[in-house]
Amino acid sequence: MLDRFTKLRRAGAAAAVLGVASLLFAGCTTTTTRSTATAAEKKQELDAAANATLSKLYESSPQAKQLVEQARGVLVFPAVLSASFIVGAQHGTGVLRVEGADSGYYSVTGGSIGLQAGAQSKAMVLLFMTDGALAQFRKSSGWTVGADATVAVANVGVNGSIDTNTAQQPIVGFILNNGGLMAGVSVDGSKISPLLL
Repeated sequence: MLDRFTKLRRAGAAAAVLGVASLLFAGCTTTTTRSTATAAEKKQELDAAANATLSKLYESSPQAKQLVEQARGVLVFPAVLSASFIVGAQHGTGVLRVEGADSGYYSVTGGSIGLQAGAQSKAMVLLFMTDGALAQFRKSSGWTVGADATVAVANVGVNGSIDTNTAQQPIVGFILNNGGLMAGVSVDGSKISPLLL
């Protein structure tokens, strides 16, 4: 009986978190594209937000601009919204740029379980530094960080320099919040899928 009660309590908590997360995601009109916008308007909004995210990244680390210029592909998620209360969820949309041109749109989702509560928005930038890493990503119908490929999240020093070992990896990631680059953040478990806009 106690075991059944515990399962029901966990299921209820999970449902509550997902309900709160959906309300948070729906209520954040300043960080997500409008649901009534046309596909062209959504793309334009996402492109503008991606440009702003890259500008913020360059301010946080001038060396990041060099890496972006060397990258074979750049995937920018300007606003990944996370909400949690024991069980967490995240969601965002982004654009892949190859040789400076938009090459496709993607969504990122994820979840977590643990002692956590709250909501936040962050930006995620993934750099595909090799042709092979970019090709593997583009031919997949759904790609999970940590399972399908490893992303080396950049460690940035006080002077804005990026750890040289990280900069040499096939896929380099940056996570930003309102305060700038975030350190010690893992993106493992994030599921990235193609998005039709």
